[in-house]
Amino acid sequence: MTFSHSIKSFDELTNHEMYAMLRLRSEVFVVEQNCPYQDLDNKDQKGFHLLYCVDNELAGVTRLLPKGISYQEISIGRVVIAQTHRGLGLGVKLMEASITGCEEKFGKGAIRISAQYHLSKFYQSLGFAEQGEVYDEDGIPHISMLRA
Repeated sequence: MTFSHSIKSFDELTNHEMYAMLRLRSEVFVVEQNCPYQDLDNKDQKGFHLLYCVDNELAGVTRLLPKGISYQEISIGRVVIAQTHRGLGLGVKLMEASITGCEEKFGKGAIRISAQYHLSKFYQSLGFAEQGEVYDEDGIPHISMLRA
């Protein structure tokens, strides 16, 4: 297996990359999680997109946003791994590449995420700490987390 990733601004994404990214997000966030919500929120154009591939096939994506778009801090969101590529340890690889990508694009600083609560321990292993109380986001328990 070969692993690779690229980080691109919205304008740098090809039509095929954009389609694959949005399709993956829809497959997981809308269909698999049975959660109709507005994925296209006008933030994609303001950030960068990390496309993570296994053997040249899109396996995961994240969205990297500068301060002031979603939160006062830099943020990572729309974290998703294709169902066909789970169990390969890609979650850690994807998030480590995303953290490094944030530092490269926005400089070092605190990073905030809105994590599905059942993944809190996973994100804690990457240096994120829970902030505040659990809240409902589109019918799924979430928690705000910060990596200082």
